[in-house]
Amino acid sequence: MRQRILRIIRHGVWAVLVMSAGCAALCGDGRRESVGPPATVLCGIDVLERDQFKALDGRHIAIITNQSGLDRQGNRTVDLLAHAGNCKVVCLFSPEHGLYGNVDAKVDNTVEPKTGLKVWSLYGRTTRPSPEMLQGVDTLVYDIQDVGARFYTYSATLGICMEEAAKHHLHFIVLDRPNPITGVMVDGPIADKEHFGFTAYGPMPVTHGLTFGELARLYNDAWNVHCDLQVIPMQGWKRKMWFDETGLTWIDPSPNIRNLTQALLYPAVCLLEATNVSVGRGTDQPFEYFGAPWIDGQKLSAALNAAHLPGLRFIPIEFTPTENRWKGKKCQGVYIIVTDRDRYESALSGITIVYTLRNLFGDQFQFDKVEHLLQNKQAITALRSGQTPRQVEAGWQAGLQKFEELRKKYFLYRN
Repeated sequence: MRQRILRIIRHGVWAVLVMSAGCAALCGDGRRESVGPPATVLCGIDVLERDQFKALDGRHIAIITNQSGLDRQGNRTVDLLAHAGNCKVVCLFSPEHGLYGNVDAKVDNTVEPKTGLKVWSLYGRTTRPSPEMLQGVDTLVYDIQDVGARFYTYSATLGICMEEAAKHHLHFIVLDRPNPITGVMVDGPIADKEHFGFTAYGPMPVTHGLTFGELARLYNDAWNVHCDLQVIPMQGWKRKMWFDETGLTWIDPSPNIRNLTQALLYPAVCLLEATNVSVGRGTDQPFEYFGAPWIDGQKLSAALNAAHLPGLRFIPIEFTPTENRWKGKKCQGVYIIVTDRDRYESALSGITIVYTLRNLFGDQFQFDKVEHLLQNKQAITALRSGQTPRQVEAGWQAGLQKFEELRKKYFLYRN
């Protein structure tokens, strides 16, 4: 009964906030105008298909993909390329969560039942294609949907596979897709070198504001991967577009990113992932909830609302995760409502949440583990010393500005 009441409250508050936001947009308050009605964006696979797969003429390919590798009509990239007629598909590679995006653990090698193709897992015994896996391949084709955050591991899989393409003199093709949280959201501290790896391929901020095609161009040139790279760009995509403005069908890019709101909140809330706070895994709204048994949800929501984070409101909530952190334990925490996604600041929101948890609950909160995904020693030291979130944010602006200038060199879409 309590959960039902909370759902009713959330939906009622959401309706009021949506109406308020709509009124503000109509009245005009200096915020960005919507791009407009959903567009007809063609992803890289749609462009490749339209052009009769000419870029693959005579090639022996391995496809790096998952459940998000679909064209506008819902046809799988795997099936389209397997039946293209001008190339041979040798094998498949799957990233974290597997070929079907439904595994929240290490993934074994398998066989794709429809085509009979070998599926090599890049999130099991290895994250890197081996010479054995690449046997008979002259071209790697990458088609995966990103969410725009540094620690979403598909971006590391992209870079690692590009490295192997360079090492083995293979052609590398990226079939580009939208950044669902726009190509203008660039925020957060730059990852320190000591954190480079599977959740930080290189010196990127928390949100990078690039598509995978653009990110591949940056990797290849600025970070000296130097593979034989080709990007098949999208058509009709604009940098300010949110995913729901593209006309494309949402496909969950991973098991716990089930809608655009969760993709938007992920870069902020995921900073808690390594700590003793549930980020809502094992609920029906991961990354929209966070909490723990030791949290007082009313105190937390009041403090976070008092911080006046742009575009967000917080409601106290109780929930019991069915898996992952605090499985089966009743947690108090907050439910996050996005009131204005164009004003939302992902990294400021994340560190304000961290700052508030530490201030309210002290040693009950595993603060030191935040560095696992914040990945910047200067920022974590500033937080530890008691600096306010705005002071901490000021400390990373110089590095962020350098990345902003760097990324512009690799834009494929400038409007």
